[in-house]
Amino acid sequence: MSEYRCQKCGCTEYIAETIQTTGGTFSKFFDVQNRKFIAVSCKSCGYTELYRKESSTASNVLDFLIGH
Repeated sequence: MSEYRCQKCGCTEYIAETIQTTGGTFSKFFDVQNRKFIAVSCKSCGYTELYRKESSTASNVLDFLIGH
């Protein structure tokens, strides 16, 4: 994201973090966070956009086994 520009205030500085969420009932029951997103937040006003990040099956199994 070398050319990021906030849609609200025009700032070009940002913070990008990966977040994980649960999906349906099965993943909620077993606390499997199988949906991953990149959150890009403007450093000036805090406006945040989410982008879907593909997660591998191996990553999902590992998350399940270690309880994340």
